[in-house]
Order: sequence, then structure tokens, then C-alpha cells
Amino acid sequence: MLREGALKGNVIVVTGGGTGLGRSMAETFLRLGAQVCITSRKLEVLQATAAEMEKTTGGTVLPVACDVRKWQDVDQLLAAVLARFGRVDALVNNAAGNFISPTERLSTKAFETIIGIVLMGTVNCTLAFGKHWIAKGEPGKRVLNITTTYAWTGSAYVVPSACAKAGVLALTRSLAVEWAKYGIRTNAIAPGPFPTKGAWQRLLPGELAEQFDMAKQVPLARVGEHRELADLASFLVSDYSGYINGEVITIDGGEWLKGAGQFNMLEQLDPAMWDAIERMVRNVKS
Repeated sequence: MLREGALKGNVIVVTGGGTGLGRSMAETFLRLGAQVCITSRKLEVLQATAAEMEKTTGGTVLPVACDVRKWQDVDQLLAAVLARFGRVDALVNNAAGNFISPTERLSTKAFETIIGIVLMGTVNCTLAFGKHWIAKGEPGKRVLNITTTYAWTGSAYVVPSACAKAGVLALTRSLAVEWAKYGIRTNAIAPGPFPTKGAWQRLLPGELAEQFDMAKQVPLARVGEHRELADLASFLVSDYSGYINGEVITIDGGEWLKGAGQFNMLEQLDPAMWDAIERMVRNVKS
């Protein structure tokens, strides 16, 4: 989508960057010329991913183990990035976790875990990097948060995630106003279904993935491709989006709108049924 070298000279940190969508975004940033730091809790996974991405793209990747729930780890992450690259230009808060379960079956520990990773992890990283940029007087920095479409509607069976993502949404819009004076832009992406092997197998194990086919809920009749989200993320962390601030961009093939419409379920009717309904309506009018 962007020209070659569009992110050259940028240092971008991607949390949850060792696998899934985080890896896809990081690899796209590399192809566009950025230097990247990927982080998660498992160093061996990060190191293997970093080696593969460097071989594929010819770029530079710094793998750093970090539990984003712990602000001490986040401070060490920032220090490691600065020691290696001397600067950091953009932060992508992608680290996440989720449970699909009736809420009454969840413990308070389950809530603590998801809110800790999704909300407090985003807060910890944003505060650490934001304070550094503000103290150094470095404008032109960017924070990109990954939220979800049910952040503003809520969703049954993923209540801890819904609570945490709603907090991320509020954080995004609040800091977009408060930190704009420092030259820091804060935006978010709200993805629909983008299958990742590890996460989806944990959320919908066995035959459940086939039974609950997410593509059937999307007007475009398919799930998202990683490159589509990675392209959007690349635009939002680039200078080309310099006047976009505080925005949450939905990329879900229309899934959210389909669920929001009160009568959208009528798409299940076949043409013969619509003919019958029309005849009934005409009779009522007459």
C-alpha cells in the first residue's frame, strides 16, 4: 500500500509481536524500512521469530522478553530499545488475552489476567514510552492500540476482554486530546475476525471453530487477511496519517454493522419468502 521505504528511519515497538497479528504487523513495518522491537513473555519464541523475519526482510529486529503487566518489565523494555536503537518512534499495543466462557464460570483471577494484559499492559507501555517522549521533547511520536468492535457495545461470553478493551478505547481517545500538545498521536484499530492459529485454537478448540464459522457473520462472507490489517497499521504509524488523531478505525468486513441492525437477520429469508411477505403486506393495505 505504501511506497518502498515509507517507514525508513523509524523504530517501532510491537507488543505481542512474536506471533499472530503482531508478527504480521512487525514484518510489514520491516518491509517498509523500519527497525522493529518485538516483545512478549517467551524469549525463545521471539528469538526464532526475529531470526526468520530478518532473513525474510533483511531488516533489523530486537527481541525483548517482557510481561506488560509488570511496569518494571516495561521500563526494562524501553531501556533495551534505547540502548540498541537510540530512539523509539512508535508503539503498537497489541498484546492481548481472552477467554470465551459464561461469565459466572470465571474466577476473579480470570478477570485480573485479561484486564492485566489488555488494559494495564497498554497503560504500562503507553505511560513508559509517553513519559520518555515528553521528557525528551520529542514530537511526532505515535501510539497505536489494538482494540475490538465490542469495546463500545460489550459482548456476552468475553466480558473480561470487553471490559479491558473498553478501557483501551477510552485511553486512546483521552490521550489523543491530552498529549496532542506534545506532538504524540494516539489512534486505534478495531479488528473483526482475523484468524490466528494459536489464539483461535485456544478460543474455539476442536470442532467449535467449524460450528461457529465467523465468516458467516460478515457481510463480505469471509474473515480478514493479516496483510489487510498490517497495511492499515502501517498507514497509521506513518507520517501519511499525520492529521489522524484519536480515531478508532474498524476493519471487520461490516460484521459490527450487521450485528447492530435490528432487522439484519431477515437476510436469511429466501426470495420466495419475500414474495409471500409482499403479498401479505398488500392484503393488509387493501
